[in-house]
Amino acid sequence: MAYGHGAGPTRRSLAFGAGALYAWAHAPRFAQATTGRDPRLLVVILRGALDGLSAVAPIGDPAYRGLRESIALEAGGANPALPLDGFFYLHPAMRETARLFRERKLSVVHAVATPYRDRSHFDGQDVLESGTPRPGASRTGWLNRLAAHLPAGRALGRGEGQAGNPGAGGLAIGASTPLILRGPAPVLAWYPSDLPAATATLFDRMEQIYAHTDPKLAQALDRAIETDRMASEAGIGANLNTRTQPHVQAARSIATGAARFLVRPDGPRVAALSFDGFDTHAHTGGASGRLADLLQALDAALQAFEVELAPVWRDTAIVVTTEFGRAARLNGTLGTDHGNGTIALLAGGAIAGGRMITDWPGLRENQLYERRDLMPTLDLRAVLKGVAMDLLGASDAALSRDVFPGTEHLPPVRGLIV
Repeated sequence: MAYGHGAGPTRRSLAFGAGALYAWAHAPRFAQATTGRDPRLLVVILRGALDGLSAVAPIGDPAYRGLRESIALEAGGANPALPLDGFFYLHPAMRETARLFRERKLSVVHAVATPYRDRSHFDGQDVLESGTPRPGASRTGWLNRLAAHLPAGRALGRGEGQAGNPGAGGLAIGASTPLILRGPAPVLAWYPSDLPAATATLFDRMEQIYAHTDPKLAQALDRAIETDRMASEAGIGANLNTRTQPHVQAARSIATGAARFLVRPDGPRVAALSFDGFDTHAHTGGASGRLADLLQALDAALQAFEVELAPVWRDTAIVVTTEFGRAARLNGTLGTDHGNGTIALLAGGAIAGGRMITDWPGLRENQLYERRDLMPTLDLRAVLKGVAMDLLGASDAALSRDVFPGTEHLPPVRGLIV
């Protein structure tokens, strides 16, 4: 592994209201025993394929400007990119992200990708979330399997807290469970509603009915009530209605809600959150424009995580990733088509930050994948394995066999966690 150098958007395209959080109210006892931490792991998926060459621009590469033409970022001028190491520059919309990098609470992984190479959103997200080498290979997600295959922990929510007992159960903010969290670990759903709040007596009557007619539904209702209680105590409610909010405030609100669940002593410890809208085929924009708006929203979300997770920030790792990158060349509609290599961001107090982690392949035509995409030189699964091992104490054997099956040949990237 080489470490490198020390038209306006529509409401639909800025679909941050489609964010979803899923988590388990378990703190693995082994993690505290082996690392002395009470860790939080949050995976943020940017759906639509983030343009990594615009988010973290290799301005120092001599081929960069020729490929990017009118959307190329500049190190100087009226709205300059933010320097990371003199070769790579962060998009100017991401000032809080740049601050985290300077404070060594964020690192950038560049020229990274899953094993998938065929540029379909559906299949790319399947591989990203399943942790398998090809689409359709698993009906469960790697984050769920990670939780399920860890040694027995203690439940931090309501419940007996015995091995195999979910306690308060899983937690979901969103309308459905994505593949990354499908599997044996339990998942609950919670999402803000415009409907009037139900009364406690209604819940009591429903519990009594279900207890005699459908025990499984009664158990699900009990968990839902517990989730609603946690949300109410955390102050998460009507202000999280993202359908009527501008995209930056929507992203900040979703991140705030997620963090308030995670920071609770009886709250979840492992979570996944998704933001939509990164399929920038047309009118991407350079220092300003459509992608800049999306990145500004992501920047606001990272800041909200830092603020709301302050009591547990030192034990928190956030992984920001996407299904694949964009083509290296600007297309005819001033956007970028589906590609391969991209970036991942690692943020949090537990991250060994301030680093560009990359084996940079270069941007000359003969250095591009199929002469069109940034060449992936690092497998995202190696990064995820390294985080899981050093933050959670997961074993390499379990990660290679069960969480990311078939990766015995793929060593984890170590040293990502302080």
